[in-house]
Amino acid sequence: MRLRTAALAATTVLGTGAAALAAGRYAADLALRPVRARGESAGRPTAGFEGTRLTVQSHDDGRIAVTRSLAAGLPGIYGLTGRGTHAVVGPVVEDETAARSRPHTVVRELRRVSRGRLSTGATVRLTPQVHVGDPGEALGLEYTDVRIPGELGQLPAWFVPGARGSWVITVHGLGATREQPMTLFPFYVSRRMPVLGIGYRGDPGAPPCPDGIGHLGNSEWRDLDAAIRYAVEHGAARVILHGWSSGATMALHAAAHSPLRDRVAGLVLDSPVLDWQHTVRALASSHGTPRALLPLVVRAVQGRAGLPEDREAPLVDPARLTVPTLLLHGPADTIAPWESSRELAARRERLVSLHRVPYAPHAAMWNADPHGYEEKLRRFLTPFM
Repeated sequence: MRLRTAALAATTVLGTGAAALAAGRYAADLALRPVRARGESAGRPTAGFEGTRLTVQSHDDGRIAVTRSLAAGLPGIYGLTGRGTHAVVGPVVEDETAARSRPHTVVRELRRVSRGRLSTGATVRLTPQVHVGDPGEALGLEYTDVRIPGELGQLPAWFVPGARGSWVITVHGLGATREQPMTLFPFYVSRRMPVLGIGYRGDPGAPPCPDGIGHLGNSEWRDLDAAIRYAVEHGAARVILHGWSSGATMALHAAAHSPLRDRVAGLVLDSPVLDWQHTVRALASSHGTPRALLPLVVRAVQGRAGLPEDREAPLVDPARLTVPTLLLHGPADTIAPWESSRELAARRERLVSLHRVPYAPHAAMWNADPHGYEEKLRRFLTPFM
């Protein structure tokens, strides 16, 4: 609605051509504005979860009933966020008989309320972010707040210690914060691997993006490069980069271009953004951008982020991928196409192990299948132990 209103107003003042350009730029800002610029509303949708708005019907005895929808019945473990509220829900727990008696609701396991309180009638959204707060508050882990010198200023990060020489650097993606990767912190800690969970430009506590929008990893990867340098300077013999969404794309860039790329031993890529034009169109559409304006949104993003004009040109050249890579993705992802991950795996089949996760929304591969995800990760990490 805001976009259509802005376009109408611009048309009145500037004329049709200029208005379209202005509306395209506005839509690009809306689609790729980082969390820092959006504010810290607990109910903000993560990329790919814009259509997961639900209404709480009831909750008691470790169960929660919400309005029936495709999102409400997703398999796995998710966060549930609303105004001032965060909870964690597990799988659907009602049987077929119960479902027939309550045709308009879905009942899921209610694991905990992490923040605030749930109330009947409240509007909530699913999110892949299961934990809130820092690693101590959320998981009871020993950790240290650290600051990483980056090209734009100091970058916030959490360091969770471990005994091994292989460090893991976690990198969140679109619309998320460094809280999202905490789902894997217990896994890494159980294997005594140090974890550096980083924030980067545009994040809360980090320098702002110079032009106010994210670049889908095309410039942000230099903040990951700074984190690699920090890890090496503080004792890491080698690093494994674990990225989600555009954070996975940052990992690919860093492994290809970092001056310290020889210290990158492996990559874990969750829902990587490889077809940037598809992603931009999907994000803009999710914010209500009219279809006719989408080419202008793509052009606006391309010019400001320095992304390749040719749709066939890869965001990251597969030929530059030289380290073992675990790629976790699924065909239900509407933000980053599954087909692009399949193509990358096919082109680098000796290096890339592709794990298909059915039914998982964007950057929620762990959420949809925690056990399967962690088992693939365990096997992948064995040579680095």
